[in-house]
Amino acid sequence: MAGVLSPRDAARIDDAIAEQAEEAFVLLERLVAAPSTLGREATAQSVIEEELAGLGFEVRRVEIPEAIADDPLAGVPPLPYQGRYDVYGTLGGSTDTPGLLLNGHIDVVPAEDGELWSSPPFVPTRRDGWLHGRGAADMKCGFAMAALALRGLRAAGIGPARPLGFLSVVEEECTGHGTLAAGRAGILGDNVLLMEPTDLGILLGGSGVLWVDIEVTTGGGHAERADRSSNPVVLLGRVLERLRGFERTVNTHRDPVFAGIDHPYNVNIGRMSAGDWTSSVPARARASVRIGFPRSWSPARAEREVREAIERSAAADPLLAAHPPTVRASGFRAEGYALAPDHPLVEVVAAAHRDAHRTTPGTYVVGSTTDARFYLNQFDRPALCYGPRVRNMHGVDEAVELASIVTGARTLARVIPTLLAEPGSC
Repeated sequence: MAGVLSPRDAARIDDAIAEQAEEAFVLLERLVAAPSTLGREATAQSVIEEELAGLGFEVRRVEIPEAIADDPLAGVPPLPYQGRYDVYGTLGGSTDTPGLLLNGHIDVVPAEDGELWSSPPFVPTRRDGWLHGRGAADMKCGFAMAALALRGLRAAGIGPARPLGFLSVVEEECTGHGTLAAGRAGILGDNVLLMEPTDLGILLGGSGVLWVDIEVTTGGGHAERADRSSNPVVLLGRVLERLRGFERTVNTHRDPVFAGIDHPYNVNIGRMSAGDWTSSVPARARASVRIGFPRSWSPARAEREVREAIERSAAADPLLAAHPPTVRASGFRAEGYALAPDHPLVEVVAAAHRDAHRTTPGTYVVGSTTDARFYLNQFDRPALCYGPRVRNMHGVDEAVELASIVTGARTLARVIPTLLAEPGSC
């Protein structure tokens, strides 16, 4: 599908984007200053509602039913959904299936390590062309990029010939239930572009991801008897070390989609907790672990393989056999996914990028996940990710390159009218 913009229209859009870039940066600052960690998404969602309404969208909230937990595609809900919601806007007329759906997630990971940051994590700070703050990279910069593209189109007098959808979801970082609930409610698109940070490349696929909590319980006691006690922290460490063996084994799995990644399936120990007093042997120890797995596995198989690996390790260790670890699913139960690199949607985005920047964007896959998996695997809708250049997502001093928001907006401003052109006009 060729682009529908004339060189003159494209130049007008680019000029408008450059002129209105500061408004997009201010939007990003407002979003970063609204700490939308798990369960606290409402303030940032209100910012999105306001922005979409200002751009001419019809906006509504999409509730997430508590029964989502019973969906076979669901993960394990971390919190109730009362008072939490997605935001959905349509531009150019209402329809159940817009020609293009833009999807972004408003939730961000915590920043409990804030004292290590160069500036407070929820105080947006500009330095050397980068904007720092939790969520600036993952992925509030995508909202700024999309808003800037839409501002440029509007300033140039170019509206969508067919409806455009814009969806801001919760819980992408732990279950994907925001996108799943919206999809179940019929909020889909003929094509879906997720505004994840991609260094202005095209992200086509990801691995499966499973979260589990592993706990070892012994009963604890006084530190005076530590040499004669089974410390659950030590025993849990043995379990986690055995999971490294599982990680090595699973990475022998061969998938042509991930041929360019040496180690696509990672086991990550994200959180640990134990004990309540320095002079007490803890009664129990718990680790929250994220486990990558192949696309050919279902989440149920991944959980079964992990449980069996842990059970084998416990059976081979007398102390663990006496205090067998328990395993509980928690959060992600996400399938792997991939969009073919020669899919027409990829060609449209690549052509738009070339027209805007005179370079061809790279395509790639990652050993992690995005909500694109639902559109591709369950709803049969082509989906990919495209977004700004960032650094240190989920880490200290997370940041986005402001110039890449502008350059990404130029690409997106070409994608939107191309995908929403009247049939036969491109």
